[in-house]
Amino acid sequence: MRVHLSALSVLVMAFPLILSSSHYTPIDSQSCDSRHAPCSSFSENLQENINSLTEEHFLSDDYIFTIITFKNAQHNSNLQDKFRITVTSLLAHSSVGLLFLIIGDRASQQIAKSILGESAAKNDITTKYQVAEVDAEWMATELHTIVEPMQRYFSSKQGSYYSDSLFFLSIAIHRVLPVSIKKAVMLDADLKFMSDIKELYSLFSDFSSEQVIGIARENQPVYRHTFSHYRSYNVGTRVGEPPPNGLTGFNSGVLLLNLEAMRSSNLYNSLLNEETIEVLSTKYKFKGHLGDQDFFTLISLDYEHLFYILPCGWNRQLCTWWRDHGYEKEFNDYYECNETVSVYHGNCNTAIPGQ
Repeated sequence: MRVHLSALSVLVMAFPLILSSSHYTPIDSQSCDSRHAPCSSFSENLQENINSLTEEHFLSDDYIFTIITFKNAQHNSNLQDKFRITVTSLLAHSSVGLLFLIIGDRASQQIAKSILGESAAKNDITTKYQVAEVDAEWMATELHTIVEPMQRYFSSKQGSYYSDSLFFLSIAIHRVLPVSIKKAVMLDADLKFMSDIKELYSLFSDFSSEQVIGIARENQPVYRHTFSHYRSYNVGTRVGEPPPNGLTGFNSGVLLLNLEAMRSSNLYNSLLNEETIEVLSTKYKFKGHLGDQDFFTLISLDYEHLFYILPCGWNRQLCTWWRDHGYEKEFNDYYECNETVSVYHGNCNTAIPGQ
């Protein structure tokens, strides 16, 4: 039986009501005001939606909380097609129910729900799923003090693709999700699942007590290039070196977020400020342009133990741009992945096999 409940922005209002932690200031439930279009409907639907999207689901092993960012899709058929491949393959291989949180604008969220319903029906998918929505701009506003400096340090320029606040929300999303949600899988919308997401989720059990995020290495020499200034003055450094021993840098297309650990980690939360970013950026002579993965990469240079390295097969990146832009000799040291592919990632608009 397929379950599909549309929970209209339920979590946006639920967050402040449930949120509590000693490591940051709880968000005022009145902060969602009339300046944000979706807010007007929140209070009207709140009780009904909470009843539909119950806390028991969040705590159940039968459901995996799955976050996908999906924005500006209304006039972008290419993005819609990528999302369709992502969710169709995800549902087709999943042996557990999925609770989707779609972060984006209202029009894109409606498109996402439509694609999910059509894909499930067309492909005779029986995986149970539910859908909740949150407005990306509302979330960015709530996390403004964290997101705004990240945008300045980790995007090439204002208005560039990766300058959108959407690409920074993963860094502090633990501060707005209900504490009842202890773990989540966060995905880009340009993936193709070849295996059961339950197998990916099971990797949480391999985390150490200090690890808060599971993330795969970048499969190109991106950070060999962006740290080239630092590397030139630090011969023999691990920074920017390829696997298995290098500090290669990360790709955030597939994330395992141990939200409970992120909330309780004094160290991780102490790094979410402009002063830390400035100190580390200066130390490593770094200017990023790829959003959240730049932040995760930068802090990993000094705090490697915060991250669990996902096997490359769970984020098999297909982009080969850097091979043709100065790094042909070193490219395969980064790109090679000898593991079974469980998730293809069609980054930089690269075609996914079989599509």
